[in-house]
Amino acid sequence: MVGRNTKLKVAVLMGGVSSERDVSLSSGKQILDALDRSKYDVFGVDVGTTSNRSAVSLPGAEQEVEAVVAARESVLNTHKLLPLDCLLDSRFRPDVAVIALHGRYGEDGTIQGLLELFDIPYTGSGVLASALAMDKVMAKKVMAADGIPVPRSVDFTCHDSGWDRGWVACRAARLGYPVIVKPSRQGSTIGMTKVVDPGVLEEAIEKARKYDNRILVEEFLEGIELTVSVLGNDAPIALPVIEIVPAKGFYDYEAKYTPGATEEIVPARIPPEITSEAQRLAIAAHTSLGCSGMSRTDIVYVHGCRENVSESHHHHELYVLEVNTIPGMTPTSLLPRAAEAAGISFSRLLDMLIEFALEGGRR
Repeated sequence: MVGRNTKLKVAVLMGGVSSERDVSLSSGKQILDALDRSKYDVFGVDVGTTSNRSAVSLPGAEQEVEAVVAARESVLNTHKLLPLDCLLDSRFRPDVAVIALHGRYGEDGTIQGLLELFDIPYTGSGVLASALAMDKVMAKKVMAADGIPVPRSVDFTCHDSGWDRGWVACRAARLGYPVIVKPSRQGSTIGMTKVVDPGVLEEAIEKARKYDNRILVEEFLEGIELTVSVLGNDAPIALPVIEIVPAKGFYDYEAKYTPGATEEIVPARIPPEITSEAQRLAIAAHTSLGCSGMSRTDIVYVHGCRENVSESHHHHELYVLEVNTIPGMTPTSLLPRAAEAAGISFSRLLDMLIEFALEGGRR
């Protein structure tokens, strides 16, 4: 038990080996810099390294973003990051782990399961919720079963021998172009393509399968892009709704992490009843997947109906695109922006996430 006058020992887990390693290091740097040293004894851990192994990342984004690279270099140069196996050393065993990992092995329940075995409380969702939210295909199926509106889609697995090109092309045509092609278990829009011309569908699938053999082809719904962050365990609350307006018109990796490349408007310029419904849906999605601590749900607000939107969609205006259980904490990230709009400083936000972790204990 931590005494009242004893600082909590906090390990910030970052880096890892996923395609989003650089983004994770950027998030980790912001967290290391913002944690209140009067309350916490803080150290960083690069989950991609052990005492006898260096990090070897999975394929990353096809383009580098200067701000992300700069943050990566800064954290590696200014903070001595410890290897993952330090958590087994009694000198370093933390009272709580702040997870700043993104992508595979960090956001998919893997590190959460490891921390459960070590009996170390951690921020964010547990094993099952993390795994579900990371798998876009499974998350959509669970949310749809709970009555949460999601875009129509088709999913399939690419084997070594390829995939059924005719069947996929036919199903994509039924959805109607444009469609979005993305790997099921990947984040930061890495490997994602907006396909307008059926002739480049296979090229988009080949790009996505570099990151995952499970592929999602989803109808593209034209509308206002919204994101709603949720905080809490048993009684989650929704933060102010943010409207996302990428300068290039498409919210890709570059638009996400380049300062100034995307306008983030808070509160969103939508009617009050749509704001309330977006917040309700975000809490419903958080609850449906069994999330805890925090989540960020991406939603599209559709004006009118397109010809290729099925009849079953006509009565909906909002559709949930996906749920993120470990939202980014970079300078351009949306959860800190929403918290700020609600009057919650970044330092206080981190305090709250740690409190939720300790409240949750073992999941």
